[in-house]
Amino acid sequence: MNLKICAAQLDLTVGDAAGNARRIIDAARQAHAQGARLLLTPELSICGGPAAEDLFLRPAFIAACGAAVQTVARETANLEGMVIAVGHPASHGERRYAAASVICHGQVIATCAKRGLSVDERRYFAPGQGGCVFQAGGVHVGLLIGGDACLDEPAQAGAQMLAVMDAWPFYASADHERELARRAQACGLPLVCANLAGGQDEAVFAGRSLAVSASGQIAGRAPAFEENLFYIQTQQGMCAIELEATLSPQQEPDAHLWSALVLALRGYVRKNGFKDVILGLSGGIDSALVLALAVDALGKDHVRALMLPSPYTAGISLHDARDMARRLGVRYDELPIQPQFESFKSALAALLEGRPEDATEENLQARTRGVLLMALSNKFGALLLTTGNKSEYATGYCTLYGDTCGGFAPLKDVLKTTVFRLARWRNAHDPFGTGANPIAERVITRPPSAELRPGQTDQDSLPPYEVLDAIIAHHMENGADSAELLAAGFARADVEKVLRLIRASEYKRRQSAPGPIITRCGFGKDWRYPLTHGFRG
Repeated sequence: MNLKICAAQLDLTVGDAAGNARRIIDAARQAHAQGARLLLTPELSICGGPAAEDLFLRPAFIAACGAAVQTVARETANLEGMVIAVGHPASHGERRYAAASVICHGQVIATCAKRGLSVDERRYFAPGQGGCVFQAGGVHVGLLIGGDACLDEPAQAGAQMLAVMDAWPFYASADHERELARRAQACGLPLVCANLAGGQDEAVFAGRSLAVSASGQIAGRAPAFEENLFYIQTQQGMCAIELEATLSPQQEPDAHLWSALVLALRGYVRKNGFKDVILGLSGGIDSALVLALAVDALGKDHVRALMLPSPYTAGISLHDARDMARRLGVRYDELPIQPQFESFKSALAALLEGRPEDATEENLQARTRGVLLMALSNKFGALLLTTGNKSEYATGYCTLYGDTCGGFAPLKDVLKTTVFRLARWRNAHDPFGTGANPIAERVITRPPSAELRPGQTDQDSLPPYEVLDAIIAHHMENGADSAELLAAGFARADVEKVLRLIRASEYKRRQSAPGPIITRCGFGKDWRYPLTHGFRG
């Protein structure tokens, strides 16, 4: 027995069953040429992963995936001794399943379905029954799908090793790796896992496919945030099959997070047919960080920045915006908004007569910018990036139809304190070779301001970001209510204000652009509160 396995860590496209099948076929041929006789693909690989959502309810989609499975079988029939495990949705009568099929010599030799389903998965699938054990290179392999690998159940009967087809998101990488290690140790069987790599709407998949020994030790790890054909060599040990593979090093947390955000942005732009992006560059830290992300994701020739100064834009903001664009080499334009702003005020003057200026006029500035940026996005076919962060989305410290305009929000799940930390990290590192130290120190140290009125700072309206972000994180990720937040030592005034703002801003978040989820609870699919409710806990 001397089986070589290839875990195909692929960046697949949801819904492109034919294209994904071609990617799998190409991987199988390449792996076979390298001596591998088992190709393991990620969970639901044929349809591009579990993020297909209500496409799973379309019979035509299920049929297209089934046809793609047959294409893989037909096109790999001449690969002598090659066994290929692919994931796909399947239906039987009125029931649908998250299935996996094992292919060899042009035939589907085994099929199984995922047993342990999440609440969301139950919307689409019925639970499977039983397991699946097949032979590859003389080894009895037990096949598991996604979270089934961590169920507290006996190992697949007769299996000598476990093969896991998975799709775990970026934020769960470390925990899931530990779970798989515990599972291998509990079963006394080695385990190989193929994970997705890439961005899909709000989801980010880190890759980091694994080889785990029967003792629970990590024997090999694929690189993070990139496609990789990850090879694992097996050999018979004294007590269990032993695995040998390369062990890619773990990234430090901020490097890991930066790579996740870059991958998410690149995937969203390219998979939705865009080549270029555009953003408003304010001279502040959020837009500066988004600009650096965009250049790392797409290259400077595909990024355009505009500064749209108002009467309240500080001179240093103009200077810092120009400096940022120069450092990263992107196209930069300035388009003052005062004429349009004054025109809007003039049009409304008779209707607003006798009322003092307030947030209405402040928001008009942001909405003027939104109109102009969207016009340029339409004209040039460039995706407009929204530059708001999680702290702002949480508290509604943003203008609907103003700075919320755009098609993708790279920082939507990044708290302001993390924005500061990432800016310092990016200045100290140049992971994609696009330019060192892209953000001026003054941009990081200046008090944040929307610059919509004279002398304005964020802290006029919000608690200090260290306090605000801690309350948001405790409330969203740990489910802490007001009583628990007070018991944790937060001031009552801060707790009441932040929770009130979170409740009152739901309507803005519902209309906001999608962004990558990089925490355990991001605004979007993880956060599902009613717009109208009376609970105040």
